[in-house]
Amino acid sequence: MTLSSALVRLLIFPGLLYAFAAAWLMEWLYRKVVARAQRRIGPPFYQPFFDFVKLLAKKPVTRPALQGFIMTALPLAAVAASLGTISLLPVLQDRGGFPGDLVLLVSLIELVPLCFVLAGFVSRSLFGGIGAAREAVLTLSYNVPFLIALFALVIGAGGFSIASVASTPTWAVRVPALLALLMTLPVKLHLNPFSAADAEQEIYAGALTEYDGPRLALWKLTHVLEWVALTGLWTVLAFPLPGAAAPVRALLFVAVSFLLVVLLAIVSAATARLKTAQIARFYWMWGLGVAVIALIAALIGV
Repeated sequence: MTLSSALVRLLIFPGLLYAFAAAWLMEWLYRKVVARAQRRIGPPFYQPFFDFVKLLAKKPVTRPALQGFIMTALPLAAVAASLGTISLLPVLQDRGGFPGDLVLLVSLIELVPLCFVLAGFVSRSLFGGIGAAREAVLTLSYNVPFLIALFALVIGAGGFSIASVASTPTWAVRVPALLALLMTLPVKLHLNPFSAADAEQEIYAGALTEYDGPRLALWKLTHVLEWVALTGLWTVLAFPLPGAAAPVRALLFVAVSFLLVVLLAIVSAATARLKTAQIARFYWMWGLGVAVIALIAALIGV
């Protein structure tokens, strides 16, 4: 990967320029679909971004110096990790990146929930601590099938390159692996029925209860960027389109990503929140089962 292509991926597409615009549109689309499913009108398309700007303008509560520094540094790290994840996605070409870039991508993805857990505990709030504890339990639950599914694709590809993992494994490996990854998207995005970590009716805003002003705005930005990163990762792995022209690949990437938002919004609107133990049981039984099928298929070379 040349310096120019790396800068394009980081700053333009699918990086900063595209990600920032698509993130707020995805958040609006999710809220709009949920509202229509509940027979409400829903917000205008600019509302999520305006809410973000309004939070940036608010003065945060004064806190002890070290606590305030950590509460600011954690969402900044989460935003940077989300943007880094997006910039690693090989959208415009079959090849690119570097050997082992999947390892870096997974590390960046997992940095966000880690920052989220730490954010709940550092806020010194009872509700923040409960939300952080729930997030930690859920992370241990859904990450097992998530990582096993990715490892099955790695075995099928024979390497840790994202581009190879997206295009090389057989369909016997890809289909169950992609299904397992799809099953983890709602819980990673804190959507129903897997939204126990920030259950508003039970623990206010969970780990983010004590966050306000620009610090809360950064967490909102992290969340919408996760929409782009996680739907984009699934799209790249599901539709690699080897040999296709860059405009075709870009259009399919955008279309499938937004269709995933609609699908997740429908599931969220149609379901009620599960308990933490129920969510963990679901991923240890069904998510892990599907991921293990993909791993077995990869190991026997189907």
